[in-house]
Amino acid sequence: MDLTAAGLVSRVVRELGSRADELIAEVESGLRRELPELWDDPGIARIAAENIADHIAAGLFGLEHAIEPGLIEPPPADVDRARRLARHGTPLGTMLRAFRLAQAVVLDRLLAEMPRFTEDAELVSAATRHVIATAAAYVDRTSEQGVIAFQEERDRRLQWRLSMVNEAGVRIGTTLDIARTTQELADHAVEYFADLVTVDLLDAALHGHEFPSEGPLVLRRTARASVADDGPEPGAAPQELHICPDGSPEARALVTGQPAKHHGDTAAADAPRVHSALVVPLRARGATLGVARFCRHRNPVLYDDEDLLLAQEITARAAVAVDNARRYSYARATALALQRSLLPRGAPRQSAVEVAYRYLPAGDQVGVGGDWYDVIPLSGARVALVVGDVVGHGIHAAATMGRLRTAVRTLADIDLPPDELLTHLDDIVLRPSGEASDDVDGEAAGDMGATCLYAVYDPVSRRFTLARAGHVPPALVTPDGTVEILDLPPGPPLGLGGLPFEAAELELPEGSLLALYTDGLVESRDHDVDAGLATLRHALAQPAPSLEAICDNVIEALLPHRPDDDVALLLARTHALGAGQVATWDLAAEPAAVARARSDVSRQLSEWGLEELDFTAELVVSELVTNAIRYGRPPIRLRLIHDRALLCEVSDGSSTTPHLRRARVFDEGGRGLLLVAQLAEHWGTRHARRGKTVWAELSDTAELPLLAFT
Repeated sequence: MDLTAAGLVSRVVRELGSRADELIAEVESGLRRELPELWDDPGIARIAAENIADHIAAGLFGLEHAIEPGLIEPPPADVDRARRLARHGTPLGTMLRAFRLAQAVVLDRLLAEMPRFTEDAELVSAATRHVIATAAAYVDRTSEQGVIAFQEERDRRLQWRLSMVNEAGVRIGTTLDIARTTQELADHAVEYFADLVTVDLLDAALHGHEFPSEGPLVLRRTARASVADDGPEPGAAPQELHICPDGSPEARALVTGQPAKHHGDTAAADAPRVHSALVVPLRARGATLGVARFCRHRNPVLYDDEDLLLAQEITARAAVAVDNARRYSYARATALALQRSLLPRGAPRQSAVEVAYRYLPAGDQVGVGGDWYDVIPLSGARVALVVGDVVGHGIHAAATMGRLRTAVRTLADIDLPPDELLTHLDDIVLRPSGEASDDVDGEAAGDMGATCLYAVYDPVSRRFTLARAGHVPPALVTPDGTVEILDLPPGPPLGLGGLPFEAAELELPEGSLLALYTDGLVESRDHDVDAGLATLRHALAQPAPSLEAICDNVIEALLPHRPDDDVALLLARTHALGAGQVATWDLAAEPAAVARARSDVSRQLSEWGLEELDFTAELVVSELVTNAIRYGRPPIRLRLIHDRALLCEVSDGSSTTPHLRRARVFDEGGRGLLLVAQLAEHWGTRHARRGKTVWAELSDTAELPLLAFT
């Protein structure tokens, strides 16, 4: 290299160095015209200006001291600034273009100054080639290092953003609770890139309504998180309703569905010291659910486009989780309302047992199931106790429960024995599965299994007859305080078909307590069935002043928290009808027995003080006994039961069911059951293993029909 040319370059560079500020100002002026985006953000403009000034100074230093191009060191802060620019989202191409534009301005000044120092054209040409080669090599080298640093930072930022989004997918939406889901979003954002986060959901969306087309936007504050207690105070308290002001960033985000950045004064009443904010709508499945606001008041760095993209991604995940929770909450509320409407509203009037009951729906993560209980008065002062459990959860399970409960009541009305009733109920469960078409979803067609326990108590004989279909066995507490789990024939669950059910019969002393329940009471994730049964026995053995108190003791002992599954509990304390409340006569199968039966009934009613029912009872007994003698077969038995009403029963050995019919004008018979039906509050027929019983319930409030005197 000719030293004269190098000396010329050195003299020119020293001259320019004395006017470095003027040169840098000229460079910045040119860059502002060519790349205005570098000066939109004050933070980016400051970093870019420092970076370009250092590049110019380093290049001029190398030229002044005739350093080889490959040995000119880049500015020490170059790599760090490249990372900071990448962190702020400045495109790499923009910075490379800025370096080359700055190089062009400096070269133009150098080449323009050289002729002032010499008239030797060859020397100027050699110096020009030297300057161009050195500057190009320097810019290429520093640009390469800047590109590497820039790409490393962008890769790191991308990796960090992906990890944030992945972590958000794990941490947000862990439950089906709306408030907890939005709080998880706020907590996650505050932990990593926000100083204050608030989440507001549209009150209309929470109640299943569409986005309001007119009127104010009513929001509910469902979550708030902050890095410290001394941050900006929120304008709305948790779960408080507030109006979204028209024209506010939140209102624009809700209406347009577009996120936005806001710097400086964000005009937020609830965050006066915030200097940078992101407002992102929560949208899922085409519906706008609410808006999230991410603020910075401690972190001095303004939000950039990558921060906005990150906020959008985690908010989108949270929106889907919120929508899932919203849909689940609506479906659960519907199923719970349906189930509660199908459960008994209160205990019916009857004297056989004293009852208390509890129903607890499963926790929010499980959904409403198909557990049910029932108390059904039967003829002969008896009562049926039922507990059942339908497989599955949701509206389908609740609807199936209602259908099975209705079926049990219908079958109980015809006084089927427990094992026969379960057989018919099994057919009812099987029928919809067989009728399901191919277009019915698998849940609706397949989740039809159920368990059931059906028990009938007779206060006259003090006997319980029980049968179960795959259900957990009941618990019995005798008057002396002994508690045992009854060992009943298990029976298959309902819906299997083709398998028999077997009944068991127990004679219990008066005052015995029977506890019927579903498996959710004794089985949970915390303990197995055996442990649950042991706890149940201990809770039932504790002294308590009432059945309601016993229910509370059992629930408190076994379910300290929300149950994992639905729970139905039914307690029944037995009463007995003594010999003074029951009168029985065996009758001969001859017409003369009718008159004797009327006489016996009249005498018994006098002993009970029921003379006002004498006439009605004699008419009913006459017709029932006459029908048994005429159409039935021996043995014939008449029984009166003095309970809440007067019960008249006539049994015979025939299985033929009497039918009510309307006699024609000139018929001599056929009016007996019609007369009984008009005189009695209720009447019916029940069948036994052998024979049948026709019964009628009489009340002193019943009016005698005109037919009785014609």
